Amino acid sequence: MCLTAEKKKELMLKAADIRQKTVEIIIRGNGGHIGGDLSETDVLVNLYDYMKFDPKNPKWEGRDYFVLSKGHSAEALYAILNDMGILSQDALEQYGKTGALLGGHPTKKVPGVEANTGSLGHGLGLATGMALALKMDHKPNRVFVMTGDGELAEGSNWEAAMSAAKFKLTNLTWIIDRNHLQISGDTEDVMPLENLHDKAAAFGFNVIEIDGHDHDQIRAALENRTEDRPTCIISHTVKGKGLYCAENQASWHHKTPTVEQYEQMKKDLDEYRKGLE
Repeated sequence: MCLTAEKKKELMLKAADIRQKTVEIIIRGNGGHIGGDLSETDVLVNLYDYMKFDPKNPKWEGRDYFVLSKGHSAEALYAILNDMGILSQDALEQYGKTGALLGGHPTKKVPGVEANTGSLGHGLGLATGMALALKMDHKPNRVFVMTGDGELAEGSNWEAAMSAAKFKLTNLTWIIDRNHLQISGDTEDVMPLENLHDKAAAFGFNVIEIDGHDHDQIRAALENRTEDRPTCIISHTVKGKGLYCAENQASWHHKTPTVEQYEQMKKDLDEYRKGLE
């Protein structure tokens, strides 16, 4: 189903707000994986708008499940859970402090979080197991999982992919945040992934490639399912999207913006909002 112009504008503005809130979290906590947070934001905003999910009852049995395998990019997820009313503002402001609910990686102690993640290469296996259990129980719930692209050097991802295809987990959607950068530099220099589309297809997935900042493409991909295969969405994104000093810079994999950089981002987002009005 195509997004209406009104709905698309709503999601674009929401993503801008989540980016600003994410940067605020990182500045207060004096650290975070800001590049990957900002690259994944548009997809996550759409996902939480699309999934069956009740903010008033995060453990609702009828919900769809989401696993953020690239758990080091948790701050954007925290911002979304706060926006939905699941996490309090006080919880956000305590981020990174000793004994705080929210840390650099998400845990199941956080309302709305399905799995402890951030040890790379585990999330797709967890999601595959969830999807298989739901299928065996004849339940209609879907499972979505997001991995980073640098994370795909972990062989456990491909073991999970083989299993997902074997069991025809049509209820599983694997989203790859393909921003082409990891902490050590360009993924194609560190550990080449291309042709990633052909690799995922060879492992038995229905593969869709999208611009991960185009809300129409994101929504269409989330809705796409086949009758006999799991789905893989390769979401081409810009690391650090929206913070122009950080865009496409591997050095911003983990970094805290200065006050001046944050103020510039707010000005940029204000101009962006005006352009939508």
